[in-house]
Amino acid sequence: LDCFVCTNCPFSENRSNVVFGSGNPKAEVMFIGEGPGEQEDLQAKPFVGRSGKLLDSMLGEIGLSREKNIYIGNIVKCRPPKNRDPLPEEQDLCIDWLRNQMAILKPKIIVTVGRIAAMKIIDPNIKITKDHGTFYENKKALMMPTIHPAAILRNSKHKPLVEDDFRKLKLKIEEVCAHTY
Repeated sequence: LDCFVCTNCPFSENRSNVVFGSGNPKAEVMFIGEGPGEQEDLQAKPFVGRSGKLLDSMLGEIGLSREKNIYIGNIVKCRPPKNRDPLPEEQDLCIDWLRNQMAILKPKIIVTVGRIAAMKIIDPNIKITKDHGTFYENKKALMMPTIHPAAILRNSKHKPLVEDDFRKLKLKIEEVCAHTY
């Protein structure tokens, strides 16, 4: 894939790995984060650090796993310096890789993880603490923003909110997805 040799942005200069995505390529549910952190960069997989372990645990609570039922990608495929948020212009340089992934995977449901992903994928004016757990219709997929697991690790009051989002996700999967989970 051309993505693995991409040099469109400065992130490519210091990356250990391109973090393209992982999970079941036939999944009808796709999670999208903003970009890889340190552990993701080292292991070449999205959401493998502390946030990823929490995400996996919360997926398990509703009977999902990244190996069987979902696919996970990011807006940017290389780690931003010091894990900072990717700037809008940096996102724009990388977004076509994600668009291509989405065109190939054709998910029925997209869950954006965190404010940056929700603003880029769903609506630039979204307020993650207010709009999380709401489904938005798009011509190609239903989209739901949720609070990033890193925010839960920083402030545990967010966990019940995200657990509720995941319960809504499970119900929506049962409603619109063909595969039984």
